Parts: sequence; structure tokens; C-alpha cells
Amino acid sequence: MPRERTSAPGRGRKTTTPASFFGHAGLECAIVDLATRQHLVLSLAQLVELGLAPSSVRSRAQRHRLHRIHHGVYSLVPRALLTPKGHWMAAVLACGPKAVLSYRDAAALHGLRATRRSKIDVTVAGRAWRHRAGIDIHRSTALTRADVTTIENIPCTSVARTLLDLAAVVSRRATERAFDQAEVEEVFDLRAITRQLERNPNHRGASTVRSILHEHYIGSTPTWSELEEGHFAICRRIGIPLPLVNQWVDFRDGEPPVRADFLWREQRVIVEADGERYHGTQQARQRDPRRDQRALLAGWRPIRTTWRQVMRRPHELEQTLLRLVAGPPPAPRAGAPG
Repeated sequence: MPRERTSAPGRGRKTTTPASFFGHAGLECAIVDLATRQHLVLSLAQLVELGLAPSSVRSRAQRHRLHRIHHGVYSLVPRALLTPKGHWMAAVLACGPKAVLSYRDAAALHGLRATRRSKIDVTVAGRAWRHRAGIDIHRSTALTRADVTTIENIPCTSVARTLLDLAAVVSRRATERAFDQAEVEEVFDLRAITRQLERNPNHRGASTVRSILHEHYIGSTPTWSELEEGHFAICRRIGIPLPLVNQWVDFRDGEPPVRADFLWREQRVIVEADGERYHGTQQARQRDPRRDQRALLAGWRPIRTTWRQVMRRPHELEQTLLRLVAGPPPAPRAGAPG
């Protein structure tokens, strides 16, 4: 299920009437309300906006009513009780109003890849920024509004920008897995990735992302109709009959019929196009070998291909289909149903 995107919090910008206008009780309620929306952390600027004097902030910190997380950032609970999202929010607040969670930690927030690093990745606009303990600060002069979103009130880089950044700091295989997960989460946008590459051709992650899009084929999976056309194009090119598509086959073995992706009945050939979404689940991995075994026992010849092979490397499949479909059908096996 897609995550809800919410508007970014004020982060220092004055957006409401100071709660002190309503008295002490109103101030306390406003502090708790804002902190609740920000995973129990607030910036000094936000506390001042709400009507709390800087001296009062220091006094509360001394009395442990507030807990200092970073310079200018406080929590309602001790550091050890903050959730990961609380630490992410605190890091973003510590780096100013235009800072966003990025790289490995943005990938974790998007649900693309877990991280166990002690430091938190934050991107800030511009070239100069002071060091912050516990934060890896990445400077960018090219971050646009299209590169930024919010998840659970935490400003962060978009999925596309996060994948590009991630490719610069983790291994190729780890990046591939993040691309895979983006597709599983239904947040992968090939056009957005392409725009990132166009705008940031010299980014450290750009070459890895281009390679993954070209070779790993995540995010550019063809539609079913395109897959059919890919199969039909192979058949026309090598001169074999076009297959039947999405046909039920009864092996007459007492088990339920199966539906074949591509089928040549006379030649008794079945082709299954394995995709991550339908054949990459644990259930499918348990089911598919049994289907192939049943087909073989019934005198059929099942083969498996992939989306990438059909669309990108069809020559690998051509010789197999030419031999199976253009050649003589197999002799009936003793005891196999006709």
C-alpha cells in the first residue's frame, strides 16, 4: 500500500499563532502537539515560535523536561527512548529548514533497504555547512523541489533521488535489491529515474543506475501485451507457429488444470514467462517446480524464460523454441495421457 505523503512541518517557519497567546496551558499543549507530529522532537526555533524563551528552553533541559539531541534540537523523551524516526527527524531539524533525510536513511524510510549505521545521512542545500556529530552531511546545489517529499512528516529525498544517491554509497547488488524493493512497494517510477539521470549526469551513482536499468531490467518491466508481442516477434523471426496465450491445460493426473503463459498444443510445448511479481514469491517457488514435473509426466515439454530474455536477449530463446516447436512432436510416453 502506498504510504501517505504529508506536508512538511514548519521547521522554524512561523505558521501559527504563538501558543503563549493562550497562556501556559496552551503553550504546553502546543509543544506536545507539535512534538507528537514530529516523533517527539522539536527545534529551538520551533519552541521559540511557540512562545518559549531560549532561557526557558535551557532551564527545561537542565531539569530534564527537555533532552538535547543535537545542537538546537530537543526531545520530550531521553535519547535512548527515541524511535529511528525520531532520530531521523532530529537530524533533519539539526541541519536547517532546507535539510532532508537522504541516501541510506531515506532508503530505510521509504522501505527500500534497512540500515544499521550509527550516523544519519542528511542532504543540505549549498556547499558550506558546519559539522554535526552523528550526521553525515551531504551538500547539494542541484536539489530541486521535485527531489523532495515527506513521509510521516519527515522531509526526505524522493524515491528516484534516493535510488540515485544510494547507488553512490552502497554496492551494485545492494542497489539492485533496493530497485527490486521499489518495484515491490509500487513506488518505482522509471520516468523519474530517467529525469534524475538527465539532470545529474555526473552524479557518483549515475553510471551504476544506468547499468542496472540496462542489465537488471527493474523498473522497465514490459506490460503483458508487450511480452506477448515479444514472443510473437520471436516466432515470426524464426518461422514457427504463434503460440496460444493464457491457455488452461489439463494433465489428467487428478490434480487441477494449470494455466500456461504460452502454449503449442500439437508440439506439446509450454513456455512460462517468470516475473518477480508473479513467480518470485515463496508460494510460486514451491508451486512452479511441481507444475513442471506434472507437465513432464504427462508428455509435455515445459520451459521457463524471463521478461528480460524475451525483451532484451531474444536470440537466447530462439534456438530453444526452434528446436522444440519446429521439430517433431515427442513420442507419447507409456502411461502418459494423450
